[in-house]
Amino acid sequence: MLIEAMRPGDIEAIAQLRFEAFFQGSDRTLEEDAAGLRGLVAKGSPETALVARIDDLPVASVLLVQRELEPAHDLSPWLAGLVVADGHRRKGVGTALVRALERRAAAQDVGTLYLYTWEARAFYAALGWKPVETFEQDGETTMLMSRGLHNLPAT
Repeated sequence: MLIEAMRPGDIEAIAQLRFEAFFQGSDRTLEEDAAGLRGLVAKGSPETALVARIDDLPVASVLLVQRELEPAHDLSPWLAGLVVADGHRRKGVGTALVRALERRAAAQDVGTLYLYTWEARAFYAALGWKPVETFEQDGETTMLMSRGLHNLPAT
């Protein structure tokens, strides 16, 4: 597995993964998400999109962004949009992407990262993320979590 910055050629495949995981049934379209990824790829640091590749195919992605889509909190920066294709889940791909993003953020002198999660609380907690607050958003119970990036474990 190779983890690197998202390439323009990855955008359509990753947007499809993200749409199916996060936006199906919402007001956000596949085209809007792809456009957002194109902007993120063009913008570069401090925001970034990382991709996990297996056999040169993008199978997963995670974002480092300054603002969440509709944040309920005025915090920054965010780990957002971790998505792993079905056939590659529970194989360490998500963990590797989170760790790579944490290292990238720490290299940019980020002290604390934040994320929102609906279903993956245990996954993030196992990686050292701490619950900050549970709240209701759009009729769903959501957890705000944080991760201090000082003294990251060696990889």
